[in-house]
Amino acid sequence: MCGFFPYLCFELKSEIMNTKAKTQARFDARLSKEQKQFFERAAFLGGYRSLTDFVVLTVQEKAKEIIKEKEQIIASEKDSEIFFNAITKINKPNQNLISALDDYNAFISKGK
Repeated sequence: MCGFFPYLCFELKSEIMNTKAKTQARFDARLSKEQKQFFERAAFLGGYRSLTDFVVLTVQEKAKEIIKEKEQIIASEKDSEIFFNAITKINKPNQNLISALDDYNAFISKGK
């Protein structure tokens, strides 16, 4: 398989194994016997290849759902705060806004 350079093949295999180990993590959980059987049944009935696939995919979907919901709430609260501050705090117009108004008035007066 490695031809004339077996040491290169060994180094390549070693590098691949090290890369795989760095990109994956392990998660362990203790379950009661009943819980494990229950989850295995659900995995089987759901058509998953294994209990691990069932747990990982199900938890991943639930995590996405929770994160999306919480991010929407946070964004909504931030938007509400920005809107409330915009209508309740009176700020003097800055130079850019004054210039824009002057440009607008000059444009409108040309049209008359």
